[in-house]
Amino acid sequence: MIHACANKWGKLPSEVYSMLSKTDCINGFLVKHYDVLHTQSTEYVVNDISEYLRVRGVKV
Repeated sequence: MIHACANKWGKLPSEVYSMLSKTDCINGFLVKHYDVLHTQSTEYVVNDISEYLRVRGVKV
């Protein structure tokens, strides 16, 4: 998902990883909801991550 987000947002994967780590998106959202998220398309999950970050005040 990090590479998918990086491609969509025009950022380096390291920048995306940093944003996701700082907002607890990886453990608090992706890992926590893995069972549901892995059944969704990449585009859907990238949009969910975008919304997660937006709610936390991070602009992508």
